[in-house]
Amino acid sequence: MPSWIGAVILPLSGLLLSLPAGADVKARSCGEVRQAYGAKGFSLADIPYQEIAGEHLRICPQEYTCCTTEMEDKLSQQSKLEFENLVEETSHFVRTTFVSRHKKFDEFFRELLENAEKSLNDMFVRTYGMLYMQNSEVFQDLFTELKRYYTGGNVNLEEMLNDFWARLLERMFQLINPQYHFSEDYLECVSKYTDQLKPFGDVPRKLKIQVTRAFIAARTFVQGLTVGREVANRVSKVSPTPGCIRALMKMLYCPYCRGLPTVRPCNNYCLNVMKGCLANQADLDTEWNLFIDAMLLVAERLEGPFNIESVMDPIDVKISEAIMNMQENSMQVSAKVFQGCGQPKPAPALRSARSAPENFNTRFRPYNPEERPTTAAGTSLDRLVTDIKEKLKLSKKVWSALPYTICKDESVTAGTSNEEECWNGHSKARYLPEIMNDGLTNQINNPEVDVDITRPDTFIRQQIMALRVMTNKLKNAYNGNDVNFQDTSDESSGSGSGSGCMDDVCPTEFEFVTTEAPAVDPDRREVDSSAAQLGHSFLSGSLVCVALAWQRLCR
Repeated sequence: MPSWIGAVILPLSGLLLSLPAGADVKARSCGEVRQAYGAKGFSLADIPYQEIAGEHLRICPQEYTCCTTEMEDKLSQQSKLEFENLVEETSHFVRTTFVSRHKKFDEFFRELLENAEKSLNDMFVRTYGMLYMQNSEVFQDLFTELKRYYTGGNVNLEEMLNDFWARLLERMFQLINPQYHFSEDYLECVSKYTDQLKPFGDVPRKLKIQVTRAFIAARTFVQGLTVGREVANRVSKVSPTPGCIRALMKMLYCPYCRGLPTVRPCNNYCLNVMKGCLANQADLDTEWNLFIDAMLLVAERLEGPFNIESVMDPIDVKISEAIMNMQENSMQVSAKVFQGCGQPKPAPALRSARSAPENFNTRFRPYNPEERPTTAAGTSLDRLVTDIKEKLKLSKKVWSALPYTICKDESVTAGTSNEEECWNGHSKARYLPEIMNDGLTNQINNPEVDVDITRPDTFIRQQIMALRVMTNKLKNAYNGNDVNFQDTSDESSGSGSGSGCMDDVCPTEFEFVTTEAPAVDPDRREVDSSAAQLGHSFLSGSLVCVALAWQRLCR
């Protein structure tokens, strides 16, 4: 009788009584695989007690196996989920960096503006009393527009500041000349003399440079944090291709099918699989690194000449300085205005009886430092910037490093020190193929993942465009220039952006136009050219609305 006839399986115990000569009892048992498969939460009804012929397998080697068709399908889905989780976990640091720092910066800037407005209001109430309170809307409107600009509103900073000083001149001109009655047309003529007469001294020119530079840098930096946050969140949610899913299954769970559930993939094998699956993400790296560099440059500006904290903290003192200048030069200013705009009509007798000193005789009195509001958000801009710079530097090359970070995980691979006792895609042995370089075009000969290098991922290309647009805006902000963006995402399928995006910026395709201020007159020659180039573009409808709003306020 042939020896193989003696092979009998006890029906109750499932134990092997006898095997043909030279057979390996352990290799044919699926006990370890059953245990590991059950630990994943799968039903043991799918798995045999001993190896079966593997002709039915579509991904794993078609040799004797512990995997049924149902098992291969379920483990394939499991490998996809684990890969998606690995990418999300590995990119957790960069995502939380942008989320938390955006929140801190936004809170700081908003509170800084609130504190500056409160400080000015408190100082001016104490210094000028009723005269200020009767004209306080001029100053309130200034802060309203500054806040609107910071939060993404279509505000031209230079024009807005010019309007503020023109309105202030009109109000003060009436206060220092109470014996006259001024029509709206006359006051409009007065405002035209603002630049020529310089009634407020050099304060408006200097403040305009400081405010525009600081606000452009601050708003652009926070928008950069927003774009970085959105790109990182989107890129970390990967959708593996069918070719990638096959490669992941083969790497992570084909050892189960071969009865080797405890054997982990070789490190270099893992790298090739991950480089193939994350080829498009790696292509994001170049633009991401340029974006991070631009963020760091603007951060340096925020620490230095474009420091919004050093501009906003003393803004009340600077405006009071300007008012004091106007008071001291009131006689000369009035005489020149009368010469240019004509002699105004006398006011009614009751009003003309009051002299100018009785109406506006209060002089500027500095605020005590201890009376000023506390630092915004309980910190300082310098501390915030120092912190974010360190985090930004750590986030460089994060996308090309993903395969290396994932494959270093002890729960994923056997590690670099165990190159012989690891799964190489076919058996427990050394992995011999060379490691591919980063990026899509370098995957043409990837031995593990079938990658179509002729079809770049559209979604990743959208994120690359978002970073490119933001980097250009950051470069302009570094030079003190503003950029007017026109969202064209409605013309394409896009990635769900629209008017609801925070800070008026979304990671989609934009057209942008750098706008420059008109040529400056000889009195402004010392102004740095990079500061003089400020945003001027308004949508025509908005321009009309803003102009009408200012006109109504001036009345």
